[in-house]
Amino acid sequence: MMNLKNKKVTVIGAARSGLAVADLVLRCGGIPKISESKPHVSIPCGITVETGGHTQAFIQDSDYVILSPGVRIGSPPVQWAEDKGIEVMGEVELAFRFCPCPIVAVTGSNGKTTTSTLIAEILKKAGRSVCLCGNIGSPFSNYVFNLKPTDTVVLEISSFQLESMIHFKPHVALWLNFSQNHLDRHKDLTKYFQAKKKIFANQDKNDFAVLNFAQEEFHDLAKGLKSKVLFFNGPDVCSDITNPNDLAALTAAKALGVSESISRQVFLEFKGVEHRLELVRTLHGVDYINDSKSTTAEASRWALERTHKPIIMICGGRHKQIDLSVLKGLVGRKVKQMIAIGEAKDLIQQTFKDVVPVATCSSFKEAIKAAQQKAQEGDAVVLSPMCASFDMFNDYEHRGKVFKEIVKDLK
Repeated sequence: MMNLKNKKVTVIGAARSGLAVADLVLRCGGIPKISESKPHVSIPCGITVETGGHTQAFIQDSDYVILSPGVRIGSPPVQWAEDKGIEVMGEVELAFRFCPCPIVAVTGSNGKTTTSTLIAEILKKAGRSVCLCGNIGSPFSNYVFNLKPTDTVVLEISSFQLESMIHFKPHVALWLNFSQNHLDRHKDLTKYFQAKKKIFANQDKNDFAVLNFAQEEFHDLAKGLKSKVLFFNGPDVCSDITNPNDLAALTAAKALGVSESISRQVFLEFKGVEHRLELVRTLHGVDYINDSKSTTAEASRWALERTHKPIIMICGGRHKQIDLSVLKGLVGRKVKQMIAIGEAKDLIQQTFKDVVPVATCSSFKEAIKAAQQKAQEGDAVVLSPMCASFDMFNDYEHRGKVFKEIVKDLK
């Protein structure tokens, strides 16, 4: 466990993860400071803060610099810290250094939240004490002081968080899939792959790596891992379980000594997660579905393939520099009307106008009203953005909650 007593710890970013780190540092007797690029933020009293940008002077007397997930590895604060010989790490790495119990870490381009939630539910059903946290919406740092050696942490983890790992070592690490994502953050697909791969970097022969057999690049990856490799979604798959998320959760649970019967019971009872193909209401025979968590083309593919009604698709937001045209064939078959919003609305219109009618709207509420007008009995209005939310919302959860509020108020 790290000794932070009287240490100066500068946190870059004042969102949920940054505030959780500041609280952890205070509880350890350290001295937290927060540097935030936004001009106005709400910070607890007693914490030194700079807003409106990061400065070298604010960082240079630190013992540690801790990054929120949204801060890039190559950003100026990181360079300044490294020039001064200050150790830099992410929020998850810091929390890991205080964690007394085994960790199940889940990453992937899509399906992380659902699979993490399934694993947590399976372990609970098996009588284990479980903490579900991380990229799922609640920072790891919030929980480490309450954990016991007999607990299990199920941690959803993104490539942004993995970039800044140093000693992070999960007992079971799952990489669900790999497709285009976050190319607005990572230089290219190779850099994105290397960031994800760090989830296995510190594992040894007593740990488990759970990989998707259907992903060809994982076969070569598996050969170089020190941990025990367990594939799911392969040719010897259980014939009655076809959902890759279920298969991944089942494989992880087996690695942890949980019987298959318990996993199957959870699959039967599972109602899904918020913001992922979530039925909000049915109005005049039209289903309104919140799939705000679909921030990539492949995530939206999952949603479109599992919606068995003609679709009015609300999409758009901040483009992540991924190729949306890979969905043209599926959109042409499944979608009767597309409504595009946000920074990417013109790009979406150009990409899909030859396969489906595309309307653009300037506000979220306007888009939902337009979808209601276009929809007929037996249709489904599906918010499945294919894009990040940050042009109009705080995050995908905020976007999903606003969607549900507007839909519930429709007359």
